[in-house]
Amino acid sequence: MAMEGDVEVELWEAGLQSLLLRVGERFGLVEPRRRMRDYVRGLLGPVGRKNSWQIAEHAGHDTPYGLQRLLSWCQWNPDEIRDDLQDYVAERLGQPDGVLIVDDTGFLKKGTVSAGVQRQYSGTAGRTENCQIGVFAAYASARGRALVDRELYLPKSWTEDPDRCRAARVPEGKSFATKPKLARAMVRRALDSTLPIAWVTADAAYGQEWHFRRMLEEAGAGYVLAVPKSQQVKSPAGSWRIDHVLAGAPAEAWERISCGDGAKGPRVYDWAAAKLPVIDGAEPTHYRWVLARRSLARPEEIAYYLAFAPADATVAELVRVAGARWAIEECFQAAKNECGLDQYEVRRYVGWYRHITLAMLAHAFLAAMTAHALEKGAEETVRAASLPSPWQKSAGSWTLPIPPQPGAGHPHVGSTGPTGADTTRPSPAAITTSAARTPIG
Repeated sequence: MAMEGDVEVELWEAGLQSLLLRVGERFGLVEPRRRMRDYVRGLLGPVGRKNSWQIAEHAGHDTPYGLQRLLSWCQWNPDEIRDDLQDYVAERLGQPDGVLIVDDTGFLKKGTVSAGVQRQYSGTAGRTENCQIGVFAAYASARGRALVDRELYLPKSWTEDPDRCRAARVPEGKSFATKPKLARAMVRRALDSTLPIAWVTADAAYGQEWHFRRMLEEAGAGYVLAVPKSQQVKSPAGSWRIDHVLAGAPAEAWERISCGDGAKGPRVYDWAAAKLPVIDGAEPTHYRWVLARRSLARPEEIAYYLAFAPADATVAELVRVAGARWAIEECFQAAKNECGLDQYEVRRYVGWYRHITLAMLAHAFLAAMTAHALEKGAEETVRAASLPSPWQKSAGSWTLPIPPQPGAGHPHVGSTGPTGADTTRPSPAAITTSAARTPIG
């Protein structure tokens, strides 16, 4: 077991070193390249709170100033690291039916000087708090999930105050952008990257925006997007609220389907789905759908979705994509708990992007190593299951060899015997039963 553990440590170290060498090419100078490596190792290491002070102590630095310079003043572009991260995730987790997930998360802060901070609703806290909001994209497949892009939301209280932006080193001319607009930019980048993306999903804050859906349709990307119950559904015959449309679903239209596994097992709901009629008579390559998800325990709780899917897509596939949205919540939790995503103490705009990007890189490495371990375990299980059976069939009968008994006293079976003794083994004994009689079960 010790040797096996040593091999795993060596694989881990080799994988991390390869990743750090890969992104290290983005740093023109040796010092920031070394600081970046120390920082990422600290984010992955047993550090109590993953800020510059404690990571510096973990790395053996006398002061945190080198790591603080890495996040603040050194010359490097976190967007280049993001691009490398997306390529890495594509290689390690990519699958043809991969799903891109968009959501935002809050970072609670004190004071008023951290870039983008103000009192605003935080889904993380479940209430209005003094916080920053980051909009994120995650990639999910059957192999794993990881965060792949990020944007810091700047409220109008910031974009309309040039002096405040200048103090926080917000790029000059940065204009206000809604969260869905930030999401559109991230989705375009992801679709242009090496990530194999077949689907996009998001909650109602993004799904209800027409520009977001239109952009995905023009790109030919399938989507399953949550929408509010008041969402208008348009067809050649008119426009109706989505809850009114699905209220008329007959009982047999509802199917009980799992949309994926959760912490307590499969997430099972009742689902109703219907294709919307097409406007022209041509055979479309994609259809628009409406979906409803009804809770089993509380049937009055119904969630609604709009979908755009290839003509051969099934309801089960649409349900799978809708359920994939939970993967980004798991990414947030893992990246915050294990990689210090929310434990930064930087206040400036550039510092936020640098810390968040490196924390995402650390989280992607963990996701890739987890995928490797699971795939290795599956391969070993398959190999073990495929070993030839000792049972042999001959002339309608099965023969099962009897294994030698450890410690048996027979000098010819399982023992070399005393020096000079005859060590020739006889043929192993066997139990034989006729296939026409009672089979061996």
